[in-house]
Amino acid sequence: MLTQDELKAQVGQAALHYVVPGEIVGVGTGSTVNKFIEALAGMKDRIKGAVSSSVTSTERLRALGIPVFDANEVGELAVYIDGADEIDGQGNMIKGGGAALTREKIVAAQSRRFVCIADESKRVEVLGKFPLPVEVIPMAAQRLVRQFAALGGAARLRLKDGQPLVTDNGLHILDVTGLQIKNPLAFETEVSQWPGVLTVGVFAYQRAQVCLLGTAGGVKTLTY
Repeated sequence: MLTQDELKAQVGQAALHYVVPGEIVGVGTGSTVNKFIEALAGMKDRIKGAVSSSVTSTERLRALGIPVFDANEVGELAVYIDGADEIDGQGNMIKGGGAALTREKIVAAQSRRFVCIADESKRVEVLGKFPLPVEVIPMAAQRLVRQFAALGGAARLRLKDGQPLVTDNGLHILDVTGLQIKNPLAFETEVSQWPGVLTVGVFAYQRAQVCLLGTAGGVKTLTY
């Protein structure tokens, strides 16, 4: 039986198949992506570099000798490779467990193709069991807690060392439980318009076109 770490390494390696030689690749954030970054280092001489979705991933890429470009310095990317906290049968995802959801959504929107890499525990029928991350402007946090409560969700401010976690953008994260997101596109549309919300961690507009799912029987390729 493969460990979760081994499953992540499998899909990280499999994702190299989608990297276009000679181009710049979009790189996400998280433990599964870290395995992809390690694998990408083996072909760093065949790509121009990467656009990264977080300070953490940028540091990891540069430590392995992979050039990192600012998103504003480049045009459209061929592919964006990132993990997910949940993914449904249509390629809609919940993302943001690593607090990088805003920059992840930006790089995904800049890319022609989103390849999600995940282990099979992330595959769900309906999004919402994983706490939904929402990046918010601090002064709006408690009003947004009440707004989520009206939808049946319980929102809590994410803490780090007893203090509100501060994202790479200088903002805070609400994690929302108790939701069943049966129409991800409509949900993303609605919550994105609430004053004080920078980014909601539902990826329906920027959904995956491909999911490389790590299973006990090997990597399963799902297309949407």
